[in-house]
Amino acid sequence: MILVTGATGTVGAEVARLLAPRFPVRLMSRLPESAGVPQAEHVRADYEDAASVARAMAGVRAVYLVTANPLREHDTTVLEAARAAGVRRVVKLSAAAVTDPLAVDLVTSWQRRAERAVRSGGMEWTLLRPRAFMSNTLSWARSVAEEDTVRVPHPHSRNACVDPRDVAGAAVRVLTEPGHGQRAYVLTGPEALSAAEQTEVLARVLGRELRCERQDAADAVAALNRRYPAPVAEALWESARRQREGAKQDVDPALARLLGRPCGDYRSWALDHAEAFKKS
Repeated sequence: MILVTGATGTVGAEVARLLAPRFPVRLMSRLPESAGVPQAEHVRADYEDAASVARAMAGVRAVYLVTANPLREHDTTVLEAARAAGVRRVVKLSAAAVTDPLAVDLVTSWQRRAERAVRSGGMEWTLLRPRAFMSNTLSWARSVAEEDTVRVPHPHSRNACVDPRDVAGAAVRVLTEPGHGQRAYVLTGPEALSAAEQTEVLARVLGRELRCERQDAADAVAALNRRYPAPVAEALWESARRQREGAKQDVDPALARLLGRPCGDYRSWALDHAEAFKKS
């Protein structure tokens, strides 16, 4: 049995979808049925409830581990339950920023602590460290559809963003194949693109003119604070500053090697998600 945590997330749901036809899969989340994978077993559990996590581990041999709250140490809860249940393999979704010694923000520090917990957990482990997901640009959908405009604070800073479907494919490989224990992989897309360049790609895909405008820093910070607790918003703004300084533009070959094929590019992702950006 393979346990997929965070099964309603962008990557987790795809991991479950890819695994389900070939392996016994259990989805664990507060709303596991919303992952939309009917072939899988669904288990309701909450990271704040250690007993529910322990129940979800019964009979599990491998865990895909993703947590989302940098203000809590939920990874420890999952790892303790996994170890007690005799789980043999843990694949942790981390972040590429952990490899940058200049990244000391709250979110990256939390990911480093989680990685240390995984490495010291007594199980076979693999760390997946993706760059930003291409799907993050879905946050532009409304302004693109209504105003033909993308607004970001740093239009020309580049990120080697990755298709989350490729990250899921890599996760399935390391969950089910030998040879990945005690390894860490940085996962990037095939090229580094800026928001302005992504906007140009979207314009060609949609067949209409789009603008990429610089968002006032104060407006960008205010938007982050509306979505996240203040310490998290501060960390994300610091992350954006590092991207502006070129910290996220290196392309790594690891993902293509794991997949055994070229990584998906942003144009391919945009073609598959064009409907989200179309005018109503």
